[in-house]
Amino acid sequence: MAKYRCTVCNYVYDEEEEGVKFKDLPEDWRCPVCNSPKNVFVELVGEKETISKDERTVSDVMIDQMVEWGVKYIFGIPGTSSLGVVDALRKNDQIQYYQVRHEQTAAFMASAYGKLTGHVAACLTIAGPGATNLATGLYDAKLDHAPVLALTGQVERHKIGTGATQEIDQHSFFEPICVFNKAVMSKEQSTSLVTHAIKHALLEKGVSHISIPNDIQKLPYDTKIKSFKGNLADQSLLPSNNLLKSAAKKIDNSKRPVIIAGFGAMGQGDSLIELAKKINSPIITTYRGKGVINEEHPFYMGSHGSIGSTAATELVQKSDLLIVIGSSFSDLTQIPEKSMIQIDIDPLMIAKKYPVEVGLVGNSAQIIPKLTTMLKEREDKEYQEEMKNLKQSWIELLEEEISTDKTPIRPQYIIKVLNQKLDDDAVITVDVGENCWWVGRNFWMKKTQKLLLSGNLGSMGFGLPAALTSQLTYPDRQVVCITGDGGFSMVMADFMTAVKYKLPIKVFLMNNKELGMIMQEQKVEKYPNYQTELQDCDYAGFAKNCGGIGIKVEKAEMLDDAVDKALKSKKPVLVDIDTDPRRFI
Repeated sequence: MAKYRCTVCNYVYDEEEEGVKFKDLPEDWRCPVCNSPKNVFVELVGEKETISKDERTVSDVMIDQMVEWGVKYIFGIPGTSSLGVVDALRKNDQIQYYQVRHEQTAAFMASAYGKLTGHVAACLTIAGPGATNLATGLYDAKLDHAPVLALTGQVERHKIGTGATQEIDQHSFFEPICVFNKAVMSKEQSTSLVTHAIKHALLEKGVSHISIPNDIQKLPYDTKIKSFKGNLADQSLLPSNNLLKSAAKKIDNSKRPVIIAGFGAMGQGDSLIELAKKINSPIITTYRGKGVINEEHPFYMGSHGSIGSTAATELVQKSDLLIVIGSSFSDLTQIPEKSMIQIDIDPLMIAKKYPVEVGLVGNSAQIIPKLTTMLKEREDKEYQEEMKNLKQSWIELLEEEISTDKTPIRPQYIIKVLNQKLDDDAVITVDVGENCWWVGRNFWMKKTQKLLLSGNLGSMGFGLPAALTSQLTYPDRQVVCITGDGGFSMVMADFMTAVKYKLPIKVFLMNNKELGMIMQEQKVEKYPNYQTELQDCDYAGFAKNCGGIGIKVEKAEMLDDAVDKALKSKKPVLVDIDTDPRRFI
């Protein structure tokens, strides 16, 4: 019998205690503590493999402790200073180790898993260069508040400080990145440091790092594993009734309220729609909030910010109250200073940029329904008609930009075709670059789809590793990576990882032979175009050489068939699509 953790409040559903298997619960079942939907739960533990006490090592104990706390995946590259941990992974059938081609990919994969599930995956590398190669992916997790466990080997304890080969000051290196950063210096720390590391990652939504010296990994050791249940604080949080009443009064007195939903509102689409209907408010999202509701819904007006919709911009400008839920207030989202009600689980996010009328700290899963019951119902047909007209004008503008007879192919047309053909529950990963603009601006997310990107760090190279993780996490769902030639080429060796582990990801590469976003930024800042051109590559041929499927698309009339062929394939596919960065609109 298994246990499942609510990634919002940490409630544990124990099949043995409840007498009903989690998978047999109805799909509309919700967490009895915080009201979150069933799909936010992650499985914690199953039956463990038995290893003889005489054979157990510190590494075995640490891996068993990770399994108990629900760690299912570890990504990395084996090496001299991590071999004891790698061997413990070999012996444990409750955790899966995936070899990648670069440590940056391992860290990105762990970060993507945290964003997808709210739970922890780990990345494992050697001391020195392996550890330093994790930095970009771990910073992505740090800035997007994704829980991650980083494990690094280290030289033997007696060599620390002597300038041994591959020794660096790992503690100082990881300190700015991590919410927890410790080294295992005795076997008795094996379970406690793993437990504390995972607790910090989950509760502080960040990166935990454990450095494990080479000699201690192999020491014989046996001890009791610390149970997950009863060892993690309940995070079911609601503000006081007085604050909720104050917020309700402000909303009732507003004439033109606008809801802005960020990543922190994910999973609360139905509650958002109920709130919007009751107060007659449009729903606008941040980029990372795309998909919180079906974007064809009449109350949805697009994303806000530098690549947002004209409808969203006008409605926010004319609003007299913003209700901002789970937003990080990125400068790219461009939320203006207005009268504001803000909802966030992190108290430090309240009034991050501007003073607020009322700040409500807690879970949006609990706050939105409670607040909705306190509000007066209103109907403003004139406001509804304005929303309808603004959205229709935005849709017409997007349609005007699409042309099917241009070569190279317009990026807007590429997104339109993908929009029409992707599954309603597809997982879509997006790289940073010009391709990111077009997805944010032109792709219409469905509520059952998932979108992953490098948000606050904005790192190129995220899309492919995130797709690998997504396919592992959702093996029965369509996983699509939308990338550019700049971002893909940074991590392209790990297309071989998809082939090796038979992960049928679909990579759609917008090939403009240019760092297209940088070219546009040079233009905006009135610099001459310089050093943004990229050497072209036969990416389709590369995919074939790796053992996957490669498809080249040079003309618009080839795109439909190429997308169909890619989506039907059971193998990893790369579709290399010629486009043009100068055909901006």
